[in-house]
Amino acid sequence: MNYAPLPSVDVAAVPSDGLVLDVRENDEWAAGHVEGALHVPMSDFVGRFGEVAEAAEAGRRVHVMCRVGGRSAQVTQYLVQQGVDAVNIEGGMLAWDGAGRPMVTESGSAPFVL
Repeated sequence: MNYAPLPSVDVAAVPSDGLVLDVRENDEWAAGHVEGALHVPMSDFVGRFGEVAEAAEAGRRVHVMCRVGGRSAQVTQYLVQQGVDAVNIEGGMLAWDGAGRPMVTESGSAPFVL
């Protein structure tokens, strides 16, 4: 069986108004995340798939993010199998932070990658 390579993008290629799906757990999200990202922890993903599908309607590309890229790769593969235009963000939040891309917290404290 041949598998197509997993679609992925560098953090620099994620548009500032792009749809980012963060699949990290709640404590990771609270430490720091991309402003405007949709937070659906991987552990809740199947049950909340409808939210993701709705956000991706009209052909919006979904940029899937976790800490380093492993969990997001699994979610990206699932989304692609469901016909969603999804890409894995290479290196995840660690690469995002390393590239100096902006992060926020809901508490107003300094964001960091947990």
